[in-house]
Formats: sequence, structure tokens, C-alpha cells
Amino acid sequence: MIEELLLAEDLAEYEEFINNEDFASHKLSHYIADVQRVYCADNRPWVIGYSGGKDSSAVMSLVYMALLGLPKEERTKPIFVVSSDTLVETPVVVNHIKDSLDAIEKGAKRDELPITTHKVVPESNDTFWVNLLGKGYPAPTRSFRWCTERMKIDPVSDFIKSTVSKYDEVIVVLGSRSQESASRAQVIAKHKIDGTRLARHTTLANAFIFTPIDNWAVDDVWKILRLCHLETKETPYGTKNIWQNKYELEWENPWGSKNLTLWNLYKDSSGQGECPMVIDETTPSCGNSRFGCWTCTVVTKDRAMESLISNGEEWMAPLLEFRNKLAFTTDPANKNEFRNYKRRTGKVSYQYAKEGEDIASDRKHIPGPYWLKYRKQWLKELLKLDKRFKDEKREIELITVPELHAIRQEWIHDPNEPDWNDSLPALFREVYGFDLDWVYDDSASFGKDDAQLLQELSNDYDVAPEMIMKLIELEVSMEGLSRRSGINDKVASLLKQDWGSLESIKEKHSNLQSKSAYDIHQQEINRYNEQLDEIDALLKKEF
Repeated sequence: MIEELLLAEDLAEYEEFINNEDFASHKLSHYIADVQRVYCADNRPWVIGYSGGKDSSAVMSLVYMALLGLPKEERTKPIFVVSSDTLVETPVVVNHIKDSLDAIEKGAKRDELPITTHKVVPESNDTFWVNLLGKGYPAPTRSFRWCTERMKIDPVSDFIKSTVSKYDEVIVVLGSRSQESASRAQVIAKHKIDGTRLARHTTLANAFIFTPIDNWAVDDVWKILRLCHLETKETPYGTKNIWQNKYELEWENPWGSKNLTLWNLYKDSSGQGECPMVIDETTPSCGNSRFGCWTCTVVTKDRAMESLISNGEEWMAPLLEFRNKLAFTTDPANKNEFRNYKRRTGKVSYQYAKEGEDIASDRKHIPGPYWLKYRKQWLKELLKLDKRFKDEKREIELITVPELHAIRQEWIHDPNEPDWNDSLPALFREVYGFDLDWVYDDSASFGKDDAQLLQELSNDYDVAPEMIMKLIELEVSMEGLSRRSGINDKVASLLKQDWGSLESIKEKHSNLQSKSAYDIHQQEINRYNEQLDEIDALLKKEF
């Protein structure tokens, strides 16, 4: 009898919560019914974008509650909870997301809900470290944010495409709110399908967007995260899921994980938000967000990480120092020190202030990738930090083994500075004291002695050693082929690249431009003389 009364009391409390609490001028029951209606409307599976932040957690809670309110026979449509891990997420956040996904998966199995969790990562050749340390891409800035598409959009898009291939169409559920991002709200409104709660995905033809909390304020988000608490109780009628109203006392999601960690991540954040689930280029930058990458240099100062360190995560201070070192290289005054004067195409590039200016005019030089010596230095520092954290038994991996293999290949075949010394294995051994299972190709590898010999010969004959290295690499790559078609074009392409010092390249460009200007001027003179000859001939014919 007591258990039955407790059950009735708890259920009444839960019903009061969903029927009386206001969320953006509506009761919570309104939004639960809205989610249930969209879910039951068709057979298209759902993909929920989960970043681990407050907005995506609120959406996840709302969807979870909606499914619990449906009869079991109506919970037939699969829901894929997808979290994008860039592999350079803030360590505290990584652990929080991992624990949350585990709890969601466990809760869904317990409650017999068709929810599964999935973590997606960028391809090994598109990670942050392979691009920055391997290819030499400069640290991201607002004007060159190369990381977003490679590390966030592509992995999520690939997952959605694979899901579409199985089900024809999917619905992507996001925690986007109008108050959080006006630009995002405008994009969704622009693609809204009349008469439905869905919008068309901006890039994927067979994907649709559902934003169930798009009109919520931040207070509404925290309200559902603070009030929702689920307990499993044994009753005379069997095991029941009982909702508890524990306002400001319990910080749990309906699947059972604590929200206190989430609250602490936002505490003293100076208004910083979360990094949204990025599904296309219209999604706003993470910027100052608490749920971003620890390597992010898009902003001048990482106040989120500073806040985490000041609130008890002192061990992360070396990461902040490393991040600041990368940010220092993005200062225009420092670019030329850290970056090659050539682009990865092998060409020196310029940006002209005004359209039509010639080569002799004042122009802005555009630097290329980081010099290899700095990439080696930073990788060594990163590995030392990784080893330090591992020795401290911290569950963190700053760089993965596949990334190290990819970086090594990028160094060996660098378009400007081929690393014939094959430095990475020795660098790794120096830090860790053991070797990885490196792959060596004797037929295509050159050593330190070869590079030294080329350097000496190049100095004697005033030829850039890097050019000779790339020509030899090309020859080796074509060796043994029955047809060597296109080799002349490839050789010509290498020879046409800018080799030598920046000063000699500038002089060469200036001479070529001057010659070009002279040729154009001479052509004009010849054309003028021809016109005079024609006029003279006509006059003679006339008279």
C-alpha cells in the first residue's frame, strides 16, 4: 500500500511538472507532444546531434521523455545519437561526453528505447595535427578556419549519408535556438518546409532538420536539465521509472547521468556557450565556447580554458601554454618567422591591394605552410606532454598513432622540404624510449647522407637541393612502370615552381614581369606601325 501511494505521489509530481511548468510560453507537455507527433509521423530515422553541451542535452532529455511517454509498440523508429570528436576536444569535455554517451546507451537499453550512440572522428589524414604538424597548415583564424569542414562537417555528413543510404531519408534533430544564433535561425527559417516542423538540410538532399527547442531561452534549457530526474523503483506492479522533481538538488538527465558536471563546465564561464553540433558551413564558429577544441586559435584568448584552470583543472595549464604558442604564430607580425615563403603549390603568392596592379607595385606577400623545423619542434613538445599525462595516469590522448604515421608520410613527401632524414621515428623514440611499428620503403627512401650530398652539390652548382630531391622522388615513383605517360608534364610542373631564396624569386618575378611589360609595349608599337603602313598605302592608292 505504501509503495502504491509513493508511486501515485511521484507520478502526480511528474505530471504537475510537465503540465504546469512554462517553457517559452508553453507547457512542457506541449513540446513533448510535438516531438511525439513528429516522431510518429513517418518512418524516417532520427539523427540527434549531441555535443554534450546544455542545448543538445536539453534536446536529448526532451526526446527521451517523449519516447518514454509513447507505448512500446510505437517506439519503432531508430534514433542515432551522434557526437563529433575532433580528437582535440578539451579533455574535461571529452570525458563528460564519453560518460554521457555511455549513460544514454545504458538507459536506452534499460528503458527499451530504440536509441544508440555513435562517436564520429575525422579521417586520419584530415585531423588537426596531420594538417598543422604534417602539412604545415597555419593555426586556424577567423579568415582561414580550415578545421571546421575537415574535422566536424565531413565526419557528421558521412554518418548522415551512410544512414540515408540505408533508409532513403533521415531527420537530423538539433538543439539550435534562435536566441543562441540569429544567423542559424535565419538559415533554418529560410529552408523551412511549409506546413511542417521540418526544414531542408542546406547541403544534403535527403536529410531534413528538426529543431524542437528553437524558441527556448537559456533559462528554459537549464530548467529542464535541473528538474528532470529519473529513478527506477520496485513496486507491487513491477519495476517502474519514476520522475522526481528535485529542483536545484538533483542534476540528472532522464537516462540517469548527473548534470552537475555539465553545470560546473558552464560555471563562471562569462557568458560562453557550447560548440554546436556542426552539420554545414552555416553553423556558427565555436569561438569562445566552453565546448570547443583546446587547440582553438580562432579567438585571441581562450577564456574557457583559463576558467577551467582557475576552477581546479590546473593540470591543463601546459595545454593552454601550447595553444597560446600556436596563437602567437597567427599574429601578422610573426607569420614570416614561422612560415615558408612558398605555398604548398611550390609558388610564391602575393595579394594585391588594388585590382590591376603590376608586379612592381606594393603588394602583400602571402606566406605558406609552417617551416618543417617548427613542426618537428612542436610535435616533440606535444609528445612530451602526452607522455607526461600518461605517466600521471590521466585518461587523455593528445595525438593518436594513426596520426603519427600520417604526419611522418607528410614530412617525407613534403612539397617544399622533403624530410629525407625521416625524423619522426627517432623523435618518437627520444620521447617514449620505444619504437612504433613504422613502415619503411627502402626502394623509395633516401637518407641523411643522400640529403647532405645533394646539399653540397647544389651549393656548387647554384641549384635548389629541394628541387633535385623532388625530381629524384618523381623518377623513383615512375620507375618500373610500362607507360610513363605524363612524366614530361610532371617534370615541367616541378621546374616551373619557385625554387631558391625569397629574394632570388622576387627578382625573377620582377624580371619576368618587366619582360612581359616590354613585350606588351613592343606589340603595341608594332600594331601602331602596321596601322600607319595601311594608312600610307591607302593614301598612295588614292593619290
